[in-house]
Amino acid sequence: MKNDTRARKLRAKLSSGLFQQVTVTFLFLLGLSSSPFGQTAESVPLSLHPDNPHYFLFRGKPAVLITSGEHYGALLNLDFDYRTYLATLHSDGLNATRIFSGAYAEPQGAFRIERNTLAPAPGRLIAPWARSDTPGYAGGGPKFDLQQWNPEYFERLHDLMEEASRLGIVVELVLFCPFYREEQWALSPMNASNNINGIGAVERTEVYTVEGNEALLAVQKAMVRKIVEELNGYDNLYYEICNEPYFGGVTREWQQEIVRTIASTEQNLKFRHLISENVANAGEIDLMRGSGKVWSLLHPEVDILNFHYSNPPLVVALNYYLNRVIGENETGFKGTGDEYYRREAWEFILAGGALFNHLDYSFAVGFEDGTFEYPDTQPGGGSANLRRQFAILKRFIESFEFVRMRPDNTVIRDGIPREGRAHVLADAGRAYAAYIRGDAEELNLKVVLPAGSYRVEWLDPLSGETQDAGTVRLGAAPASLSAPFYHGEIALRILRSAEQ
Repeated sequence: MKNDTRARKLRAKLSSGLFQQVTVTFLFLLGLSSSPFGQTAESVPLSLHPDNPHYFLFRGKPAVLITSGEHYGALLNLDFDYRTYLATLHSDGLNATRIFSGAYAEPQGAFRIERNTLAPAPGRLIAPWARSDTPGYAGGGPKFDLQQWNPEYFERLHDLMEEASRLGIVVELVLFCPFYREEQWALSPMNASNNINGIGAVERTEVYTVEGNEALLAVQKAMVRKIVEELNGYDNLYYEICNEPYFGGVTREWQQEIVRTIASTEQNLKFRHLISENVANAGEIDLMRGSGKVWSLLHPEVDILNFHYSNPPLVVALNYYLNRVIGENETGFKGTGDEYYRREAWEFILAGGALFNHLDYSFAVGFEDGTFEYPDTQPGGGSANLRRQFAILKRFIESFEFVRMRPDNTVIRDGIPREGRAHVLADAGRAYAAYIRGDAEELNLKVVLPAGSYRVEWLDPLSGETQDAGTVRLGAAPASLSAPFYHGEIALRILRSAEQ
């Protein structure tokens, strides 16, 4: 345990880009690490799959990221036990989490969230910047010094990243977040009232701009460079520029400046990490129809297009041609039950998405094992049962060579329930994955595939139970496939049989 602590402290001091090779060799010679940050010598960070950039490549294997994570405070909230939290995600069969950097925090009660992990108790926010000796931070404790880094923060960050790496969990690190209301801006270390540097004496809607905001922009870019340098050695990481930048006055020019800062910093480092742009809430999807103007300013260094509340998953079809990973990294506002979010996940992934993060309110301080029984007023759901159902989806999609597959909604010609929906991923003539939902007493699908023999298997998304329908002969004429059970949703696996 002492060796682990010594290694973390050494990494926190020495893992910046210019000293990374020295750090690796030094730790190895001391016997504190067999490889940097838990990696093998051959490993590279999470990347877009070279054969199909709609999916990831992680540790040498095709990957999708499916999870049900806490409300982004695992790093910045000193009272949150991220080790128990990460172990819970791992044991539930999930492989990702989303965390905020500490430049943004919320007051208790924001958005009607009970026991909000983004709302640390007084004095319990940890940020990249050191505390000064001057009292007066609005969230309790001394003010921040935006010219000094906080070594305890980076030690905590490294420890979280190492634990996630050990468990095979990918971390989405969100660098910034807009200030929706004055009470959130009042808690930011970047607010001039909360730092000793006199930086950030601006309106909350002017925090993320390029012109007329040089001192604050310099602080933001320095924070980005510092985090990127510290974390360059980790393979289980990607960066999101800003959460929901379509609120709070975040400008396109500022976002692109942050992208350039990430990219230029990593030019001098060993690895390049993926960058995500949070594009829109579902209510804004219609703005992208036809003209494509939203994408005319897409930065070429952006690899992942993340959306919020995307059901039905129109964003996948609208943007598939861009050859990037399309994700949904926040859900909610559809009640506290499991059904809606389970169906949302299945539809998004079977439409061709590769990343799904359910916002799970059963995680809280003192309930890092995901057992908090939240009130009905919570703006979303989450439960151990739902996490197990997300894992069923993850195992289902991983049972295919999914990098060979593309969305193909011509396979099912008829039989979809009235006002229902179906999504199909296809490797034409070889493999088909389908998800069907909608109200009906029974399900009888008419399908058309290239002529041949196929093994057919039905799966219950709630329980994971499967029923093998045997080998059937399918061809150019529509053939009937009748589900043995159907309770509003079902998944279907069709694989070419060796018996021809």
